[in-house]
Amino acid sequence: MRLEPDHKAEARRIGAEITAIVRSGMVLPGSVAQRLMRCGRQGCRCHADPPMLHGPYWSWTRKVNAKTVARWLSDEQLADYQPYFDNAKKLRALTSELEALTLAAVEADPRWDRPGRRPRNVKTSDESL
Repeated sequence: MRLEPDHKAEARRIGAEITAIVRSGMVLPGSVAQRLMRCGRQGCRCHADPPMLHGPYWSWTRKVNAKTVARWLSDEQLADYQPYFDNAKKLRALTSELEALTLAAVEADPRWDRPGRRPRNVKTSDESL
């Protein structure tokens, strides 16, 4: 399959960005959320009206063996790990972009439009009788 020049340039750009992420060496999957919480003590300010919740706390959530795993991060850990979370997000976006580019190149392949060719697993009106 031949790629159009603009497809080649775009694929090179995506490859260069992926290479930069790989060179950084670290990618952390999952998501980070800031949480404000209530405690279990009666009469605490977090149970008042309006409540003054405890926090903020940072929660890192990810999937491990099809199960959700969560960990609390300190502010220092979040500062250290944030570039790795950003790398993972950017890597997912670049992979999606590369997939879309490849699909566009495959769809543009003129061999799909050969006369007399029909897709596999598609019945003609004669076969359905």
